[in-house]
Amino acid sequence: MSLPKFIVGMIFALAIVVAWSWLGGASLGTTLMRVIICAVIIQGGYFVLVYAMIARSAPTQADRLREAERKLSSPDVTEGEKLGNARRSLH
Repeated sequence: MSLPKFIVGMIFALAIVVAWSWLGGASLGTTLMRVIICAVIIQGGYFVLVYAMIARSAPTQADRLREAERKLSSPDVTEGEKLGNARRSLH
């Protein structure tokens, strides 16, 4: 979902909350509180949705190149060697 579509949908949802509160005879403070709560819930849902989409996305070509560069620049040391060096330095 793109940001403009989200904003338009959020405005419509908040307008419905305002109309529901006004038709229900709620005070201005109650209406404002309902709108704020609704906006926070919608924003939180949008954040979770975008985060999930990013987390599930496949790595890009740039990500793969960056990972290959990291592997080339780091020395290949096995876990046993790392532990052995740590033990030697403690004694």
